[in-house]
Formats: sequence, structure tokens, C-alpha cells
Amino acid sequence: MMRIRRALVAAAGAAVVVAVVSGCVPEPGSTPSPSTPTSSATPSDGATPVSPAPTPSPIETMLPDTLQLPEGCEDIYSAGMLQSLNEQNPPLNDPGVTMYSTENAVGLEILAASPPSIRCSWGVPSESGLATTVTVIDATQAAALRTGLVESGFGCEDALGGTICRIEQRGVSLDDVPYTRGEVHVVRDNGWVATAYVNFAPEGYSEDVVQTLWG
Repeated sequence: MMRIRRALVAAAGAAVVVAVVSGCVPEPGSTPSPSTPTSSATPSDGATPVSPAPTPSPIETMLPDTLQLPEGCEDIYSAGMLQSLNEQNPPLNDPGVTMYSTENAVGLEILAASPPSIRCSWGVPSESGLATTVTVIDATQAAALRTGLVESGFGCEDALGGTICRIEQRGVSLDDVPYTRGEVHVVRDNGWVATAYVNFAPEGYSEDVVQTLWG
């Protein structure tokens, strides 16, 4: 979970500690569950055995393969956005920053299965930074993610050729310094762009990443 150095989130009388850490390390991985085998019917006595026809995949499990992961983090941004980020909150992928790109349970479960992805962060371990993970997903994961985000209180709408979901929280640190943290997710075709930020939310950031990746 993100932690703002010595910061507390005041909400309903409870305090939640949040910290900003980043780095170019992959999200935690785990082994996906094996699928349940299907059984075939036995032909009747006297009938000639026939090889069963393959079962077609349901249309809803198929997504356009429109997202191809880039080779490096520099390639997920336009030239203008990359220059702006380097000026506002360098460096890119500081090894000391381990901030996750989401705290949503469904999102973390998907990332734990180690799908093809690339993770990028901006800033140093401090009270300001962000982390973005671009991930290739399937239709089942996309549907579960949309549902999980809505159920977690994200505001979602159709935009950027897919679905964009946002959530933001504001609080005050132990030093009485106001802060803002939040997440932005874009789910489009076979791709998912997840961004978490603390005190650093560049205008048009997710829109730029989507435009650069999908064109």
C-alpha cells in the first residue's frame, strides 16, 4: 500500500498511513489457477465414433489485439509529455520508488498473475510521485476490472476509446501539510493503463499515454 512519509489519511475518525516509493520492479506475481477440464459425451452403441468439433470461444472472451507493449518507458509518452515530466518530477524509474500503480484488490490480483506489462514511475522516494503500469489483459480480466473499480467507488465513463475510471482522496499529513492521492485507470481492448499518484497528477497524463500507445 502507498504510504506518504509520516502521513495519515483522516477519514471517518480512522487514520491510514500512506507512503510514496517507486522503482522499475515488476508487480508481485503468482501462478494462475488451472482451467477446469471439459468432458466429452460417449457415442451410442453401434454408432461410428466421431471426433468432437472444437468448441468455439465465446465472442465476449475475444478482444482486439490493439495494444503492443513498448520496449521502454520513454515510449509510452509523447515527446512533449516526456519532456514535461522530466522537468516537473524526475527521474524516470528511480530504483528507490516501489509504489504500486493501484491499490484496488481486483487490479492487484490481475497484476499478481504476471501478465505482460511494463511499469514506469516518476520522482524520488518522497511525498510526491506517480507510478504507471501498462498491461496486456484478456476480456475476462477487463470485465472483472471494470466491475471491481465501480464497486470500489471509482467514477467510470466511456472515454478514450474504452473506459476511464478515477478516484481521488485528500488529507493532511502529521506536519499539517495537505496532500492529494488518487488513481486513474483506462481499460481499452486488450490493454489496461493503471496510474497511482501522490501530490503529482500532470494534466492530460493518462490521455497522453493512451494516445501514444493506441495512436
